Amino acid sequence: MSILNYITWNVDPEIFSFGFLSVRWYGLFFALAFVFGQIIISKIYVAEGRTEGDVDLLTLYMIIGTVVGARLGHTLFYDPDYYLSNPLEILMIWKGGLASHGATIGILLALWMFSRKYKFDYMWVLDRIVIVVALGGFFIRMGNLMNSEIFGKPTDLPWGFIFERSMQYSHVPRHPTQLYEGLVALLLFVLLYWLWKKYKSALPRGLLFGIFVTVLFTSRLLIEFLKENQEAFEDELILNMGQLLSIPLILAGLFILFRVWQKPTSVLPGGRLTAANSKK
Repeated sequence: MSILNYITWNVDPEIFSFGFLSVRWYGLFFALAFVFGQIIISKIYVAEGRTEGDVDLLTLYMIIGTVVGARLGHTLFYDPDYYLSNPLEILMIWKGGLASHGATIGILLALWMFSRKYKFDYMWVLDRIVIVVALGGFFIRMGNLMNSEIFGKPTDLPWGFIFERSMQYSHVPRHPTQLYEGLVALLLFVLLYWLWKKYKSALPRGLLFGIFVTVLFTSRLLIEFLKENQEAFEDELILNMGQLLSIPLILAGLFILFRVWQKPTSVLPGGRLTAANSKK
């Protein structure tokens, strides 16, 4: 017989408020993702001959790409009719609504612009940035947990959570899918950072990015089977929106890993472009 039958979860999403100022756990974890991310990526860049000035520019591009991509991803993938009819609400991020697939697309585009402008090898940048993106994914899912959102279907497993603040689903133990996804992201961070620490510039170009995309979105595809759908229209789909958006990313990751295995290539120290590459 199990010692635990379920875990009651009744955390206030708000840490404290003072007048009009409100500090929430989600916002804190979102900020921590960038703070720890900048510390780690600074260490990586300096170890490979880049400057902290490069990191400051990279962080700026990352923040813009993440926030804009995540918000547009939510509005276009999950509720386009409403937001196209109420375009000003797209700007109201404080009301909630960020999509990880949109953030992924936003980051990829922002880093492509960064690499092109400042003469970095694009894949070198991606190979390093996914280390901290994996850690950021852990923090974001912890924020979702504190918000009692994005949880799973009913379960009789002893670690099922009763999310008392979600009135529609209270009193029924459910899969804590925020924890599942958060732990995958944390383990992925440990793996990627260990590989970089051990091999650094000897890593084949694209290896870390290929591992990240394949593992993260395969886990997302599988964990989605345990989740409640976020929008009503998903109830009519064989696979929900999160799964449909994960499939092309998984295929892209597998293709990159196949290319790495078939013909591994290296990059100049510090991700610098060769003369030939800089013309592309």
